[in-house]
Amino acid sequence: MPTNFVEELRWRGMLHDCTPEAEKELLKGSSVGYVGFDPTASSLHIGNLATLMLLVHFQRAGHKPLALVGGATGMIGDPSGKMAERGLLAEETIQFNLAGQRKQLEKFLDFDCGANAAEIVNNYDWFKEIGWIDFLRDVGKFITVNYMMAKDSVKNRMENGISFTEFSNQLMQGYDFYWLYKNKGCKIQMGGSDQWGNITTGTELIRRMDGGDVWALTCPLLTKADGQKFGKSEQGNIWLDAQMTSPYKFYQFWLNVNDADLPKLLRVFLLETQAEIEGWEQTHAQNPNALKRILAEKLTERVHSLADLQQAQQASNLLFGKSTLADFEQTLEPVLQEVFETLPAKSFTASEFESIPTNLDLLAAVIPLSKSELRRLVKGNGISINKGKINEAQANEKPSFDLLKNKYLLLQKGAKEYFLVKINE
Repeated sequence: MPTNFVEELRWRGMLHDCTPEAEKELLKGSSVGYVGFDPTASSLHIGNLATLMLLVHFQRAGHKPLALVGGATGMIGDPSGKMAERGLLAEETIQFNLAGQRKQLEKFLDFDCGANAAEIVNNYDWFKEIGWIDFLRDVGKFITVNYMMAKDSVKNRMENGISFTEFSNQLMQGYDFYWLYKNKGCKIQMGGSDQWGNITTGTELIRRMDGGDVWALTCPLLTKADGQKFGKSEQGNIWLDAQMTSPYKFYQFWLNVNDADLPKLLRVFLLETQAEIEGWEQTHAQNPNALKRILAEKLTERVHSLADLQQAQQASNLLFGKSTLADFEQTLEPVLQEVFETLPAKSFTASEFESIPTNLDLLAAVIPLSKSELRRLVKGNGISINKGKINEAQANEKPSFDLLKNKYLLLQKGAKEYFLVKINE
């Protein structure tokens, strides 16, 4: 059912700036709009996913979405939000990156639904036909240097310097909008709030070159409650490609988001209605972990697959569910390694392990507690080895537990604190 696109973004907290006439004009009927994606990697990350959701809601509102992949502008580099010049990518690298991103875009947009079917367009397709002199004469003369220097993406780089290459990116992006306006009937460009300057350069170029009236819309950059950029872990970006961020790590990322960020994340990344999301929040008002599971499950299935979600849940349950040793043995080694890599760990050679006198000595070598503290925990049934509680008599015995996958022992302190022992050949 078509919706009021701008109003949909507004209640979701996804509206930052919008040219005044956009909401009124979009209500008049189906329109064409686009978002640009930078091909600097072979995968989109969850920061890109926030702007991709603009196109998703645009299509759901009955409009036609265009996803522009920057085969040409990717060779130049966008200075927006960057404090230093980026290295230039080879054309072969860009083409490889574009192929990876296309697969991900196709998971979110409907490319076979009639008049408002999504399209992917590549700005290299039109820029490759334009000569440098032609571009300067036919496009460059319409936008002044003064106008371009007033944009934040340029002003913020003036102290450290900006090359003519990156300076020209603004004009190239403006021409993208013009080309899509003339050839695809595109009336609105959307993006993150850091793209407002580039987008409005496009609206101004269209006005000056053709007298056309087009619109601009941006969403807020996604940040955490503490103001930091959202979408990164300690290992870097959270990617949509399973080879770059595994489904298990992707799933775990959402389970571990800050409670304070949940209202925003549910609205930005999920497709459910306002009533459904607010209903979840009321039902689980005292249990934010339930909301995190909803978020993690829906996104993991959508970005990856139901099978990937189920495997991620099974892996997660190894530590935090009612798992058995058989569950560990049946888990594929690469998945098990991902589960274990988050744990404090200590490695022993086979001979070193053989020389450990007692289980208490093993515990003391791995868990940062004194032997007396460990004895108290054992006495209170607070220590497990390989999912089984050990008693005082066992604490004084020589380690003789069967190794998981012939190389691991899993130590547990209390309900949720795990430590890993790895036995190397």
